[in-house]
Amino acid sequence: MGNSAPVIDYENARAIASALVLANMNSLPLDWAARFSVGGVNMNFFIVKQLPVLPPETYLEDAVMDLKYVELVVPRVLELTYTAHNLEGFARDLGYQGPPFTWDDERRHHLQSELDAIFSHMYRLDRADVEWILDAPPPSSSFPALKRNEIDKFGEYRTQRYVLHAYDQLARGELPNLENEPRGRS
Repeated sequence: MGNSAPVIDYENARAIASALVLANMNSLPLDWAARFSVGGVNMNFFIVKQLPVLPPETYLEDAVMDLKYVELVVPRVLELTYTAHNLEGFARDLGYQGPPFTWDDERRHHLQSELDAIFSHMYRLDRADVEWILDAPPPSSSFPALKRNEIDKFGEYRTQRYVLHAYDQLARGELPNLENEPRGRS
């Protein structure tokens, strides 16, 4: 694969560890950090090695309502990944015995936004940091295409609203749950 297409192989790792790394590598805080490490479109292996991936013990810290972060992350990763029968082994290894989850774009966006809020807390970001990461003014814009596409499609930057709402829920000691998320700015 070379140094510009690293492969992370967890074939022999426990499913929970794989789910945690998968979620961390797909989180907004890590994506934001990676964008500042890459000078172009090629992410060399030496950059991947320097990304701020959270250490395993972070997931065992108290999150909210007597739950550890691992207990918030894994069920969301399970639902986002187990959408076809060919991932049944992974789901079983995570302790889930049910059928694959139905692909629902809105539900998936809620789950990813909740994960982004959870990881924002795990990285010890305050709300102002999360706001800036989501919507920094030019020329520092972090996710301008995401913002533009969502405004065109939904009339608002809904990822920002969803992530900040879930972030605020966690900050208040509540479980992040966007299913009944109110309309309007958080």
